[in-house]
Amino acid sequence: MRALFALKTESIVLLVIASLICGCAELKSPSSEAPIEAMPRTIANPTGELSPPEGSETYAHVIENGILPVVDHPLSTFSIDTDTASYSNIRRFLVQGQLPPSDAVRIEECLNYFSYDYPPPDGDAPFSIHAEVAGCPWNPAHRLAKLGIQGRAVSNEQRPAANLVFLLDVSGSMNHPKKLPLLKESMRLLVEQLGESDHIAIVVYAGAAGMVLPSTSASQAKKIGDAIDQLQAGGSTNGAIGITLAYQIAVENMVPNGINRVILCTDGDFNVGITDRSQLTRLIEDKAQSGVFLSVLGFGMGNIKDDTMEGLADRGNGNYAYIDSFNEAKKVLVDQVSGTLITIAKDVKIQVHFNPAQVAGYRLIGYDNRRLANRDFADDTKDAGEIGAGHSVTAFYEIVPPIPDAEAVTNQPSIPRNAGSELFTVKLRYKQPNDHSSQESQFAVTDRGTSFNEASSDFRFAAAVTQFAMLLKNSAHRGQATFESTLELKDSARNDPKGYRTEFFELVRQARGLRNNSAPRINVPAD
Repeated sequence: MRALFALKTESIVLLVIASLICGCAELKSPSSEAPIEAMPRTIANPTGELSPPEGSETYAHVIENGILPVVDHPLSTFSIDTDTASYSNIRRFLVQGQLPPSDAVRIEECLNYFSYDYPPPDGDAPFSIHAEVAGCPWNPAHRLAKLGIQGRAVSNEQRPAANLVFLLDVSGSMNHPKKLPLLKESMRLLVEQLGESDHIAIVVYAGAAGMVLPSTSASQAKKIGDAIDQLQAGGSTNGAIGITLAYQIAVENMVPNGINRVILCTDGDFNVGITDRSQLTRLIEDKAQSGVFLSVLGFGMGNIKDDTMEGLADRGNGNYAYIDSFNEAKKVLVDQVSGTLITIAKDVKIQVHFNPAQVAGYRLIGYDNRRLANRDFADDTKDAGEIGAGHSVTAFYEIVPPIPDAEAVTNQPSIPRNAGSELFTVKLRYKQPNDHSSQESQFAVTDRGTSFNEASSDFRFAAAVTQFAMLLKNSAHRGQATFESTLELKDSARNDPKGYRTEFFELVRQARGLRNNSAPRINVPAD
């Protein structure tokens, strides 16, 4: 009886609102006379819910990469990843005085949250590739090899015209101060970075979907701002119908050789229509064939569907960031706007061929759900990650040196220092944004026996981030790593104009305090 009453109440409220809107016109597809399911421009919240129930967040569970013997596995192949959502989500937990769930910690996204001093590419190359090898701080018997990719920067003045569709979740679950209000502020920030040659359309979805704003020049900032301001949250979440409409509008306004992108802002809690994650990702994968790329911005807490949002971004040739504050919105949509909008290379794959004379075993740290079969490296039909303008990608391999004989196992043998001997060869394949066939490059890496303390500050800072993430994951491979030893690397926070590295070490202190005080780890369902 309560459900029936609530349903009638919701219907009455929506009818009243619809009657107050001038014209009361049905929202229509821009290319068809057939009406799209109507949604008023100002949406009520008939349920009165202020926030979703706690503990309904979901994260994908993946098996951590282990150490592989080179004799059986000489090749390691993976897809690059420029997502950063995991790090800002971890920060949200720690700031709230909670340790994050272990499945929320993706080491590569923590590494890639930070920029590193990689030299830019030469000429027209989309990116440059760098490598550094030094000691391993959490296991002195092992070596660490850092691979870095630096994308070509594109200034805002050089950026091609953009055709953007904001796909905004205005369902009841977004009715929270850290959700819809922050979403609106974030979209306003992005609009401020655009010019008259850029166009924005706005699609909203809850139980239904509708176009709030047709494709409009960003020079009409007030008109776009008014459309954003009037949004309110209410109703259930039918993401699939919103996705379909957003891609339809993006395709109809396609800019040849320009930026064509859907920007999905949501907590990922799709509960009406297509709700199965695998079906949603297949839908996005199909839409990605249109040439329209996808960015996913996650908001809020309590019911975040991190696994769904990560999967949609991966299949949509795009990136996934989690917006936990206005400052994070500024980082993603102002400071790094070119990287967020412009893809300079797609389907980027890395394959490392280890030399068994120099390497007994190895472990790819992170990228646990980015592993590829070795045969997929040269297969241009296999999807992989994208690099945005100015973005960098960092990956670590933990390397086990050869052991001269069985008795030396207990003695932690000295590290080979054969400067002229090849440790491994890196191959990299990628496609230009509008191409369907890939290009390949390769280079060899040697180990010159550099100690950890002799390594660059970037290397040591990236190792600190890796230690921190392994500790939060309770990684079986964390070795001698502790929060204290991580804090000892705070000198690597030099050259920190934005303060991100300094903030990192404050989070390490926070996590140490929570662990020492036996703070409970948040338990959430995992896939």
